Amino acid sequence: MPTIVIRGVSDVVSFIDARPRISGRAAVIWWLALSGLFLDAFSNSALSAGLGPMTRDMELSATQVAILTSLASWVAIVFNPIGGWMADRWGRIPPLIFAKFLALVGAALAAFAPSFEMVLAGRFFVGAAYGIDFAIAMALLAEFTPARFKARLNTWQGIWYVAVCSNLVLAIMFYNLNVGDAIWRYAVGTAGIVALVLMILQASFMVESPTWLARKEKVERAATAMTKIYGETFVAAPVDQRVPVLNQATKGFANIALIFRGTYRQRTVLAATVQMAQSIQYFAVGWYLPIISLTLFGADFVVATLGALVFNLFGILGGFMSPVIGKKFGLRRASAFGFGAVFLMLVVLGFFYESMPIWLAFVVPSLFILFHSAGPGANGKSLSTLSFRSELRAGANGIIGAIGSMGAALGLLVFPLLKEGIGLGPTFLILSVVPLIAFIICSIIKWDPTRAAVSPDEETDAPQFKSDAAAQAVAARAAEAKAAELISSK
Repeated sequence: MPTIVIRGVSDVVSFIDARPRISGRAAVIWWLALSGLFLDAFSNSALSAGLGPMTRDMELSATQVAILTSLASWVAIVFNPIGGWMADRWGRIPPLIFAKFLALVGAALAAFAPSFEMVLAGRFFVGAAYGIDFAIAMALLAEFTPARFKARLNTWQGIWYVAVCSNLVLAIMFYNLNVGDAIWRYAVGTAGIVALVLMILQASFMVESPTWLARKEKVERAATAMTKIYGETFVAAPVDQRVPVLNQATKGFANIALIFRGTYRQRTVLAATVQMAQSIQYFAVGWYLPIISLTLFGADFVVATLGALVFNLFGILGGFMSPVIGKKFGLRRASAFGFGAVFLMLVVLGFFYESMPIWLAFVVPSLFILFHSAGPGANGKSLSTLSFRSELRAGANGIIGAIGSMGAALGLLVFPLLKEGIGLGPTFLILSVVPLIAFIICSIIKWDPTRAAVSPDEETDAPQFKSDAAAQAVAARAAEAKAAELISSK
């Protein structure tokens, strides 16, 4: 088997992009990263299915429900950029494993909590784990995915709804075990078991991203990682033959300013808009589907939970269709179409939910979830992941993810308060403004990473990096001088 020489990040990216499929150790890493997103969804939705019983069990007010359900998202606002910074500074794998530990702690605290305050403490750790994990996992997925398969990043949306449906099925199972209003404790405890299993598997099988290592000019480690992952022999080129990384972003948190300048500004606006709008509409409506089902179908727990399960099965369908739709239309246009359809569904629910026949009460929320998951639900994360260089990718995901978490927190906080104050119909109508605005912005901005000519890791003309011809010439001369000095000293 021939030895493959790695001179720099372009060789790593070219090799990965030339892969005909994601297979072997790369596939194991890819699915383990995706499984972390399953845990994030599972932990976040653990309270959703049992929220009604929990409200009775702990005698919670609407304000307490709003605080409890939104706390994890408020915490994620802080930990999204922290996780991104950790990953861009120290690598992808250690923070991912640490996030599973935090999720385990959070689940244990909440499951055995004797008081409302202790449940809040558990949700704090869940929010920290979610914030750290999501920014990094998406970056890692992008760095293991060949360019022609980039739309597959949207697979995470289907995984999200599989996790939500798993919680709903478990809720029905626990209900039939006659555990009473303690159903929510069993759901939260199960999330802790998932976190423990994933922490062990990720620590055992994951390998650091070669793209990140090469961008950091750790070429020897990149070659070692490539050998482990792809089963072929990779070696680092001699120092004098390596391709220098021009205009490396090495200023830690100061790198974040770069995503709001020059070429990246419109990418950031687009990704942040999709991320925040889809978060508001999902967490204000989709997350509360078990509660909405109680309003639509009556107070029977099993019937209402089955209704929510039917809605979320459409999420699985839309989520796994999302990569195909994203590849065909592009992530931006798919987001615009989805926002437009969600706007119409919310308007229908706002005006007619009380008078709809039972079959339509199933169809409209199901279509809401279908259009959401097939379009913008997945694309906010994918847009931010695919739009930036490797040394900025996790950090950008962190900042844009924080904006999305802000949308989630607002949705979770606002829905129960609006519902109690003005009723379900007017609440739907107010929320319909969000996808309408997002539709307009997605129609105006034209950037789409799935339609770009080159990977962001290979871009050399971003003005915020000052990578004009003169700067590149200076960097090249400096690299040549360094190589000459090393050769003469041998």
